[in-house]
Amino acid sequence: MKFRSVFDIIGPVMIGPSSSHTAGAARIGRVARTLFGRQPEWAKIHLYGSFAETYKGHGTDVAIIGGLLDYDTFDERIKTAFEEADRLGLTYEFIPEEEEAEHPNTARLVIGDTDGVMELIGISIGGGTMEVTELNGFPLRLSGHFPALLIVHEDRAGVIASVSNSLASQGVNIAHMECGRKEKGEMALMVIEVDQFINEALIDELKTLKHVTQVSTLAN
Repeated sequence: MKFRSVFDIIGPVMIGPSSSHTAGAARIGRVARTLFGRQPEWAKIHLYGSFAETYKGHGTDVAIIGGLLDYDTFDERIKTAFEEADRLGLTYEFIPEEEEAEHPNTARLVIGDTDGVMELIGISIGGGTMEVTELNGFPLRLSGHFPALLIVHEDRAGVIASVSNSLASQGVNIAHMECGRKEKGEMALMVIEVDQFINEALIDELKTLKHVTQVSTLAN
């Protein structure tokens, strides 16, 4: 992973003792909440490697819950995230795992409510930065540095071209793009990070495209 600026190495303005274990963890939680689209009612948080060993002392636990409450890395409310989660009725469980993950700072978040469940794997890669490496079983790489589109679609010819044409027609430039599927001809996921703000008109247009079933956005 290449750092884009000196601030990626120094780390962000943040609450907590560690950019990797606190700020990165908060961002993982906040991205999970954003992709879920609402406040979850419950969360099961599986921690691996260094996260599993030090999550209490380094504030990884309170940071992830703060992220799930939509707190940014510098939000003072992270310190009292447990109390606020209890007040809002967000139940949570931390599960330290003994098995090794590919990255030492890995968290697998399973969050949900009465309307649905989402599973996300995120890694904290240093300097307060993070990447999402898996979403609902789809492998991907989502940095959170750019506005992003996550498009669930049927695995059919022409869908990628249709989405690309829609972006081009509104002058939206693609910074990073990857596509994945579980089985040929079944459901697929397109992840597109872009350079411009994603407006509602573009989202509405993408939702009307043939074989597209869901469009989610992630602001940087």
